[in-house]
Amino acid sequence: MKFKYKACVVGGCGHVGLPLAITLADAGLETIILDIDEKAVLKVKAGVVPFKEHGAEALLKKALKSKKLSTSTDTAVVSESEYIVIIIGTPIDRHLNPKIQDIHNVVRGLLPHLNNNQTIILRSTVYPGTSQLVYEFLKKNGKNLKLAFCPERIAQGYAIEEIKSLPQIISGIDRASVLSAKKLFSKIVNETVELSLEEAELAKLFTNSWRYIQFATANQFFMIADQKGLDFHKILHAIKHNYPRAKNFPGAGLAAGPCLFKDTMQIAAFNNNQFFLGHAAMLINEGLPDYLVSKLKTKYDLKKKTVGILGMAFKADNDDKRDSLSYKLKKLLEIEAKKVFCTDVYIRDPEFVPAKELCQKSDIIIVACPHKEYKNLKFKLKQKVVDIWS
Repeated sequence: MKFKYKACVVGGCGHVGLPLAITLADAGLETIILDIDEKAVLKVKAGVVPFKEHGAEALLKKALKSKKLSTSTDTAVVSESEYIVIIIGTPIDRHLNPKIQDIHNVVRGLLPHLNNNQTIILRSTVYPGTSQLVYEFLKKNGKNLKLAFCPERIAQGYAIEEIKSLPQIISGIDRASVLSAKKLFSKIVNETVELSLEEAELAKLFTNSWRYIQFATANQFFMIADQKGLDFHKILHAIKHNYPRAKNFPGAGLAAGPCLFKDTMQIAAFNNNQFFLGHAAMLINEGLPDYLVSKLKTKYDLKKKTVGILGMAFKADNDDKRDSLSYKLKKLLEIEAKKVFCTDVYIRDPEFVPAKELCQKSDIIIVACPHKEYKNLKFKLKQKVVDIWS
């Protein structure tokens, strides 16, 4: 059967989907983006990347000009695609349990447009066993197509570069599914690693949770040193200086974003909530804003102080505010402080003020997200500056 498109990227205007779609199109593969966000689709169609992603905009314009990349909000385009790459993961609910219904709803919406000559690739992080359940759901509804799980492992903002340079994990419901997925990804990556479906699902969760636990370790050490009046950053420098076994020791900071916390809690749910390291990491990382505010309260009468928060994104040099702990810090300070100012280089918000204005008007400044643009800011002599990132 001849298809119009090699790949349809469902959810293709987001942080994971768009870099993949651009990369596939840049490799000469006819690719179509399917997304329900009409505003995002119009932006992408106009050659505008809706978020900060290094090197993406030039490649997007090139792909659109060559007509290798198309966009749509109509699910019918799925029927014209050999590969359907689904970019939707399993979020957690307010009880920290995974919600797999979201992915089922997406697949259900695609059902009328699927045929047995196609391959579905699940790309986002999913709860272990989800890929198998999706396959069984498809089969129950008369769809006997190939299904693979090939997780993304990119660093947000550097996806275009890392999609090509990192080994791609490949897993599938059967050998035919694995080979089909390998055939597609071999066009854009140099190396693949094969696992079973559940092994691949856990590999992605383990990767994110490992980083979350590392950050928690650094944050716990920061709090221990800080409580004793010692300089954690000097200690960390001494530990890492020309000492190869500490090369990957991270610094302290607000560890957040849309993946690390969520995926750590998914492992806990998968293991009957017997993931003590993960739960401890969650308490430490999520508790860091509370620690900072409590520490300031011991030194200052916050009811008489104006506090400025520099950086509201969840990580440096990025415009993504999803699950950023800067907002938790803001809520805590709005209760405790006289006034709170916020700013961010990359995030537009009518309530934010320019960084220079924030520095002029604040008694206390907290560097919540260390964007490179803040390095040259000038502070007042008597201003208290809290910089856990150093």
